[in-house]
Amino acid sequence: MNPTTTHRLLSLDAFRGFIMLLMASSGLGIAQMAAAHPGSFWEMIKPQFEHKAWQGCSLWDIIQPSFIFMVGVAVPLSCAKRREHGQSFLGMAWHALTRSVLLVALGVMLATKATDKQTVFLFTNVLAQIGLGYFFLFILSRLGWEYMVAGIILVLAGYTWFFIQHPLPSAQDLAAIAGMKDAENAVLQGFSGHWSIHVNAAAGFDRWFLNLLPRAEPYTFTNGGYQTLNFIPALATMLGGAVTGDFLMRSLKTEKRKCATLIIAGVVLLLVGTILDITVLPAVKRIWSPSWAILSGGWVLILLSIFYWLVEIVGMRRLVWPLAVVGMNSIAIYLLHSLCGGWIRDHLHKHLPASAFVPGWEPVIERSGVLFVLWLVCFWLYRQKAFLKL
Repeated sequence: MNPTTTHRLLSLDAFRGFIMLLMASSGLGIAQMAAAHPGSFWEMIKPQFEHKAWQGCSLWDIIQPSFIFMVGVAVPLSCAKRREHGQSFLGMAWHALTRSVLLVALGVMLATKATDKQTVFLFTNVLAQIGLGYFFLFILSRLGWEYMVAGIILVLAGYTWFFIQHPLPSAQDLAAIAGMKDAENAVLQGFSGHWSIHVNAAAGFDRWFLNLLPRAEPYTFTNGGYQTLNFIPALATMLGGAVTGDFLMRSLKTEKRKCATLIIAGVVLLLVGTILDITVLPAVKRIWSPSWAILSGGWVLILLSIFYWLVEIVGMRRLVWPLAVVGMNSIAIYLLHSLCGGWIRDHLHKHLPASAFVPGWEPVIERSGVLFVLWLVCFWLYRQKAFLKL
């Protein structure tokens, strides 16, 4: 492929669609089935369909890094297309800045529930996280892959230092979070204590920063330990995606060699992340520790390589087309699921006969029904050539 020419890779849309459908499935009711059938197959697979309490990795934990990584992949492809249409650097920069602001605004909107009496300024939603780092992603991606790689290294090294220089939690700090439900198994020992829940450097930053903004009551902590500054190491994940997108677009290697490169890079990152996780730097998704960025990046590359092999090499385009329909409207399905998922579920119960919800299988049927409706909406948008873009 000519490096100056772009064409849409269906494998990227299919992988993005797979991730978004996995997210919108709400776990397909597997956790509820496991609770109703202890010792069953449901209980065996349940750990892969829920987030790890703190340290570690599951299939469910890979959804967000995959989404964020694919945002990065799209940037060099999108910029190349905009250049082909004659858009200037300033025009692209303005678009990137506007997109950043809109994503942050959407994230804050989703963090504010209907029962809240004023805006809830939290920036841990995935859209807000992407928005906070997107403009920096654009600038570095325009400088070239060398700057992106350097950016990844500096971001991860700097963020590690930021946590290390923060004092280890004192006995008073630990007493303050003792008994909290989300603190169970999330208070780490020794050097790893720098990455304990609610008492780490990013949590301290939020107790200062978020209390500068209008609030109904003072900010103390975020349920689950998610923090605003997660966007900084998440930027490394997006930059990894941008390096990958640039490689797929510009490399003159054959499709098979590109796929092999993705797999090898994924395995290397997976090994490095795992070694760091079990030695000095715990992999914690909820605060996007640098080892988590590396570990999850490895898994994402391996999954992406599978889709690349299926579509671009084997040619299974028809098989993955239902996924690509969703992948082309990832923001749309994310917002629809967040805002309308419960409404769709309630109306399925209202309009379908009771016999449709087979006793004992209600959790699976409910979530599958919601997922199918969301897919139909994406299919309709695809047929109308309507794609929600920011």
